[in-house]
Amino acid sequence: MKRLVLALAGLAALTGTAAAADLAQPAPAPYYKAPVYAPVYNWSGFYVGVNGGGGWGTSNWTTAGGFSTSGALVGGTVGYNYQMNQVVLGVEGDVDWANISGTTNTGAVCAAGCTTSDNWLGTVRGRLGYAADRFMPYVTGGLAVGDISASLPGLSGGSTTNAGWTVGGGIEFAIVGHWSAKAEYLYVNLGNFNCGIACGAVTQNVSFTANLFRGGINYRF
Repeated sequence: MKRLVLALAGLAALTGTAAAADLAQPAPAPYYKAPVYAPVYNWSGFYVGVNGGGGWGTSNWTTAGGFSTSGALVGGTVGYNYQMNQVVLGVEGDVDWANISGTTNTGAVCAAGCTTSDNWLGTVRGRLGYAADRFMPYVTGGLAVGDISASLPGLSGGSTTNAGWTVGGGIEFAIVGHWSAKAEYLYVNLGNFNCGIACGAVTQNVSFTANLFRGGINYRF
C-alpha cells in the first residue's frame, strides 16, 4: 500500500512539472517583414534630350526704339552632371531652331516695317543644382550664340551671328528608369550689330534679347 501511495505521488509530481514547463514556454516572436531598400537617386552621368518652348523679348533699332518679339523654338540637348552629396555640378549645351521675330512701323526709316528675327539659338551653360532625391532645382548661366536678322520691305536686309550671354534657372525631376523631365527659364542677350545701309539711309544698330520658357525630356546614361 505504501509503495502504491509513493508511486501515485511521484506520478502527480511529474505531471505538474510537465504542465509547468508547458506554461513557462514563451510565445513565438512576431514576424516582421524587412523594409524594402530604395536607393537615393543619383544625378551623375551623361545625358541627351530634346527641348522646346517659346520666347518673348525685345529688339531695338537706332531710329525706331524698342519693340516686342515672340515665337517658338525646339532643339536638342546634351550635358553631364557630377553629384557630391546633395550638390550637383553640371555643364549643358543645346542648339535650337527658332522662329522668334517682331516688326515695328515707328519712325521714318521703319514706316514700311522694320523686322528683327532670330532663326537659331545655341547655349553652353554651367548648372548648379540641389538634389532632393528625384527632384532637383537648379540655376544656370553661360554663353549664348545665335543669329540676328534685320530687314525692311524691298531690301535684302542684314544679319549676323552674335555671341552673348544667358542666365536662368529651372527644375528637373526623374520620371522612371533613365528618363527625366525639366522646365526652365532663360534670359538671353545676343547684343547688337550694325546692319548698315541695307536697313535704311541711317545706319541702324539692331539688338536682340529674349525670355525663353522651355520644357525638356532627357535620357541619362
